[in-house]
Amino acid sequence: MKKDIHPKYSLTTIRCHCGHEFQAGSTRENISVEICSRCHPFYTGKQKLVDSAGRIERFRKKYEKYENQKAENKT
Repeated sequence: MKKDIHPKYSLTTIRCHCGHEFQAGSTRENISVEICSRCHPFYTGKQKLVDSAGRIERFRKKYEKYENQKAENKT
């Protein structure tokens, strides 16, 4: 391995906009992030599924037609 070609790797402080700070190893110093595991909706349980354009309703209508045809064929 060649000497003096690798960047310096050390512990650095990572700060989130929500105020949470934690230590991690990096070649950069004092990293600032917009979102972390303490404020991300997926990790906090506040995630909301948004049905933009009624896709769920359209799928249910299409599937309802299939179910109706299937029920009519059985009788």
